[in-house]
Amino acid sequence: MHIGPVNLWFDGGSIMDVTVTLTVNGIERTITTHPARPLLDVLREELHLTGAKYGCGEGRCGACTVLMDGRQTLSCVTPVAMADKKTITTIEGLARGDSLHPVQQAFLDEGAIQCGYCTPGMILSTVALLKNSPQPTDEQITEWMNGNICRCNGYTKILNAIRRAATQITEVKIS
Repeated sequence: MHIGPVNLWFDGGSIMDVTVTLTVNGIERTITTHPARPLLDVLREELHLTGAKYGCGEGRCGACTVLMDGRQTLSCVTPVAMADKKTITTIEGLARGDSLHPVQQAFLDEGAIQCGYCTPGMILSTVALLKNSPQPTDEQITEWMNGNICRCNGYTKILNAIRRAATQITEVKIS
């Protein structure tokens, strides 16, 4: 049986652990675990990267969002075997030294952080959006961010932060 990039060998009817290699926030990591284990669990429990949050466990709230090869990925429903030989970016790997990523800075500047539970997923989803569409319309922002839920209902400030980030990133590229 072959699922994704990893071969799964059966031993008496049960799936055996597999070894996967991930590059997480620029560091290559090798993990041996059950192939269906959620990427979120590996990030939080094995690598101690707790920025991605467990929200719903069904890929419906966006709290677990990470970037896999630069693409928005819901880590609670992504089997770790699917991340083999991929590059993963979590909120912990977004800033460069003491300098926040422009999206992080925009969220801070706009006060788009209330309880903070959804914030890592919102920020990483925004990074993916702006990579895909550097000057999104409000409609594009709303559509893209539709899978990210803010339980504090801070959507107006989040929208303002995304607009600010798009402007700041464009200004940096033009300068």
